[in-house]
Amino acid sequence: PVWLSGQLDTAQYQAEQALRLCEQAAAALPAAAAACRADGCWIMAWVANDRGDSINGDAWLRQAAAAARAAGDPVRIDVIDAASGICDAFSDSQIAQERWKGRFSADLTDAAPVTAGWISDFFGTCAFQRSDYGRAIGHLMLSFETALTTGQIRRAIIVATNIGNGFTSLNAHEAALDWMQRGLDLARPTGWPLSIGMCLMQTAETLRQLGQRDAAQSLLREALTTLTPLSGSRAYAVALEYQGDLALDLGNHAAALESFTRLAARGDALHQKDFQSSARRGQAHALSHLARPEDALAAAQGALALAREHEDATSQIAALNVLADIHARHQLPAPGLMMAPNPVLHYLQLALEIAATIDGYTVPGALLDAAAREYAAIGDYERAYTIALRANTARDQTHSKEATNRAIAMQVQYQTERAQAEGEHHRQLAAAEAQRAEVLQQISATLEHLSAIGQEITAHLDAAAVFRALDRHVHGLLDATHFSIFLLQPDGESLVCAFGIEAGKPLPPTRIMMSDPSANTARCVRERREILVELDEQGVTPNLIPGTLPTLTLLFAPLRVGERVMGVMTVQALRAHAYGERERLIFRTLCAYGAIAMDNAAAYRQVAATQEQLLEKNLELEQAYKALEEVSLTDQLTGLRNRRFFLQNVDADVAMSLRGYDTGQHRELTECDLQTPNDLVFFMVDLDHFKEVNDRYGHSAGDAILVQMQERLREVFRESDYVIRWGGEEFLVLARATHRDEAAGVAERMRRAVEERDFVLPDGARLSKTCSIGFACFPFLPEQPRLLSWSQVVELADQGLYIAKRSGRNAWAAVYSTAAARPDGVFARVMQHLEQAVAEGEVRLVSNLPGPLVLDGERRRIGLSSDLELG
Repeated sequence: PVWLSGQLDTAQYQAEQALRLCEQAAAALPAAAAACRADGCWIMAWVANDRGDSINGDAWLRQAAAAARAAGDPVRIDVIDAASGICDAFSDSQIAQERWKGRFSADLTDAAPVTAGWISDFFGTCAFQRSDYGRAIGHLMLSFETALTTGQIRRAIIVATNIGNGFTSLNAHEAALDWMQRGLDLARPTGWPLSIGMCLMQTAETLRQLGQRDAAQSLLREALTTLTPLSGSRAYAVALEYQGDLALDLGNHAAALESFTRLAARGDALHQKDFQSSARRGQAHALSHLARPEDALAAAQGALALAREHEDATSQIAALNVLADIHARHQLPAPGLMMAPNPVLHYLQLALEIAATIDGYTVPGALLDAAAREYAAIGDYERAYTIALRANTARDQTHSKEATNRAIAMQVQYQTERAQAEGEHHRQLAAAEAQRAEVLQQISATLEHLSAIGQEITAHLDAAAVFRALDRHVHGLLDATHFSIFLLQPDGESLVCAFGIEAGKPLPPTRIMMSDPSANTARCVRERREILVELDEQGVTPNLIPGTLPTLTLLFAPLRVGERVMGVMTVQALRAHAYGERERLIFRTLCAYGAIAMDNAAAYRQVAATQEQLLEKNLELEQAYKALEEVSLTDQLTGLRNRRFFLQNVDADVAMSLRGYDTGQHRELTECDLQTPNDLVFFMVDLDHFKEVNDRYGHSAGDAILVQMQERLREVFRESDYVIRWGGEEFLVLARATHRDEAAGVAERMRRAVEERDFVLPDGARLSKTCSIGFACFPFLPEQPRLLSWSQVVELADQGLYIAKRSGRNAWAAVYSTAAARPDGVFARVMQHLEQAVAEGEVRLVSNLPGPLVLDGERRRIGLSSDLELG
């Protein structure tokens, strides 16, 4: 279907032709012609909508409805009216609900499946536009099921992505990804640009909200490319909105402003008001960060007014959030009727009040964080703490482990595609081998009935070798001054001399048209029969090719394999009557051998070419897989390994360390054994006051410092050590095969590497920073190396980090066991009652700080060890 494939001009032409035929049949078959006209107008409406011409789209839907009523078809009437209602809802949801109020029954039990699906879609779209996402999802799920049941694949894809968008609006990202995947699974096999583009862009938006920005950017770029032929459509406008939001997240505010400006233009062209509020909200956000506060404030107020006018709760929350951000960044007049202590809290409180009215809505953690910060800033710490707890709960809900895992799975979806392509590769390889086996079987069957000459000729799988073998045997068995082979070209219009010898000399290439009435080669192919031309000694060779000898006996035979004619083989002699029945039989046999051999050679070339292509494709897939695997194990900003890499490799190093300690339990250790570095040292390195860098200089400055930080980490630690970006400004280093007594020296070198050299910001400014370091050695108790797991040792290193932080920063600290340590329950005692454990001599603290260390205070858990029982 050309419309679904995005060929809108062709689809419009065909629909117009269909409408003309309907007009011609109207007199004889009025009802059938009216139904046909309804379908033609239906196609014209969707073609117009895909062009972004909503006015003509609505007009064609009105014509379709009139035709359906003329046909007396209740199913068509309901479906077309429901579609009109959906389009109206996108333009103005309030007007749409007034216009279609009471038109459709909520009880769809007795409705036809296709009717029930479209009416449910209408109800769902109206609910979505008024931010009633729970109700919208319920209606849309029914619409999705009926679309699948009735074979409306495009509708099912659109509805699936809308359901996913609904879950995204509720911040239920796991469910959203599930529905996006359903839509994408339906869309990819079709090749329809609108369907595929919608699925890609909606999935990209969900990934963006999960913080997977690189994956979101890749999918969104693909979506925009796919939707380029449909740049006037609503789907393309939605993609522009998502592109703008992603640019805001990435800090590219100029690009964001451009995207939202284009969105505003598309919203005006489409006459769909939901885009106008979103465009102004995005412009306001970008303008604020581009130091244009007055323009930003005007745009944000416009966005809020539009959202309130259309009772769009979600857009109101977004606009209020931007207004709060603008007042937080710039000194601007306070709003009227402000009841809160400051403008920022005024807008945040309004946003939270509206959020509370949306059924099933999870307030974003970022919005709650902003409110908590503002309450803390005015000294209301109790309320700030309460809201911060709500923010953490919301973040746990919206960024669940399952949703994050799903996002990672979608990042490596090309691994699945690789497996599918590899399966297709094996299938094609098997088909190629089967084809080759079939060819060889045919050759084998033929060889059973042929002489040794035939065996030699057909054994060649190279066309040139076949020609040479035929030439040798032709001259050995026949009087052949001239021998040539003409092959039929793929277009079937001409014959070309592929091999020719006359009097021992090669003949120049010659082309003969199949339409040539006097050429015996062409006539031989046309008539599919052998031709013998005999002249007496006084005769003249007819149609003599320039540069060839005048022969008296000419024999032509088609090269046939089954019913296929591949070309012509000819032998010619200078003497008259050179070819009797015996010679002709030999010639026929040689032609049969030659035809089979050349067909075999062509098949072999085809198989070889297919195998070569498949091998190249397999190599490309292998390289792509390795690249994706490398990306999944690497932090994209710093180039360091990430937490996933660490978790994949740490167990092997732990096992190696334990083997070194096991040696001492089975034999007496030598001096060499005692000096062997069997320890693992876990360093937790954290940049001090890093948040101030982002707040004061921006995230690009923070990123630059993190990149330079990894350079200094690499300078201090060995190439064999694991240097991991653990999260934010925190790094984990696993020093492998290290003696525990060397750890303090390494920590001091790392501290000095940060303190003694300034960091260079993107604008060339220099910034002095320090870091805090905590470390611990595995095994913690050398006498009982398996007493604590490596994850517990990482907890101890984190304990050291927080001691260094609380004791003044720009420091390192470590917890070492002593001979007095009591193994039973030592981990819990060190983690919960460190000061007591130090006092009792179970552990000792090592640090570069000369003064007393601060051991009290709360320390966050890093989430690796599950063995700490909190009393």
